[in-house]
Amino acid sequence: MHTLSTNAVFIKVASIIATLFNTSHIIVCMNAMPVIRLLKKEYSKTFFLSRDRHEGAFYVLISCVLSQRTKDEVTYPAAKRLFKIANNPKAMLKLPLKTIEKAIYPSGFYITKARRIKEVSKYLLENHNGKVPDNYGELLKIKGVGRKTAGIVLTHAFQIPALPIDTHCHRIANRIGWAKTRTPEETEIALTKIIPRRYWIELNELLVKHGQSVCKPVSPFCSKCAIADYCKRINVKQSR
Repeated sequence: MHTLSTNAVFIKVASIIATLFNTSHIIVCMNAMPVIRLLKKEYSKTFFLSRDRHEGAFYVLISCVLSQRTKDEVTYPAAKRLFKIANNPKAMLKLPLKTIEKAIYPSGFYITKARRIKEVSKYLLENHNGKVPDNYGELLKIKGVGRKTAGIVLTHAFQIPALPIDTHCHRIANRIGWAKTRTPEETEIALTKIIPRRYWIELNELLVKHGQSVCKPVSPFCSKCAIADYCKRINVKQSR
């Protein structure tokens, strides 16, 4: 049983007022601030090391390729191993496929991903002089890059505000009560309207980490959730 904090009580009272005066967007913004602050305390370390003088946008892009259907604890070491061998598209394209496969193993679908990494490297060399573009339109032209990956590249490599939404972000946003949507794409649109832009860059990674460790799809760990006071627990049938 959680004891509501003063801020949480204020949010709940304000939400009643918001219902009466149809100002729910304002309440979500107010709710987002303490939620993001608490999550930043829980998950202070970032994986996307381009902020810490790593290999920049190419590193972030290839890390996203490796992360597909692969757990973080496998993805992160795989990215580091690969970038010790080649840290730019030209060097990556020169590597034999087997070398890339060995470096990224046991990443899920590592053979397919090795081919994709070569394709991405070739595309960047042929179309962008080996540079990763810094806008949605051009990023989405790269084979295998969807809105989530494009958004992560923009936010983590270029510090351009975007809201990359995956299944974790979609689930948590709806569970908290920030959105009432059916798909990640709809959630992205909804959150861009109600979450202040200053929070966009960090929101994805915080929600992903929270979704992986605490806010599970089934039977989430509500008893140890740092943001439980701010969560409406929508569609939560059972929790731990």
